[in-house]
Amino acid sequence: MSNPSQTIPGSALLRLLDAAAAAARKAGVFGTVEVRGGGATPMLVCEAQRSAAPAEYRLFADGGKVYVALVTADRWLSQSIEAQLFHLGDKLEELLEEDLYDQGYERGTLPVEHFRSADKLYTFRSPLPIDPAAADAPEAVTTACQCLLGYEGCFRRLGDMDAGDEED
Repeated sequence: MSNPSQTIPGSALLRLLDAAAAAARKAGVFGTVEVRGGGATPMLVCEAQRSAAPAEYRLFADGGKVYVALVTADRWLSQSIEAQLFHLGDKLEELLEEDLYDQGYERGTLPVEHFRSADKLYTFRSPLPIDPAAADAPEAVTTACQCLLGYEGCFRRLGDMDAGDEED
């Protein structure tokens, strides 16, 4: 497990993000996939492919932990996800657990935080069980990829994340 006081070496984080980017491209469920912001704050950014408003899935490090997240600047999109969860009566963590399991992740679910960040992005995020000292180990890469694809599978079905072709 991650120790919040321990930082992740930048080169290990970049290797993790590059490997996850390759897996994300191969999965074919995202729009543009790229590693941004090299240096001290790199992150993997995967565009939500069919969302009604711009949204991104991200992998990044913060406070010695690796996170997977869905972010959007669009309040309406965030509220559409919240409204569907309310009407379904399901907990987001339970829905996420199903999609994680479909990706081969068998450690149960991840806690999900939902908030508006300081940079005004509506954010759903989960810390990953990745040891900062071994962030680029094969097990860590597998975990990151499973969780990224699990997030995409879970959120794609919620709110207006799969708007489809508006012309149909």
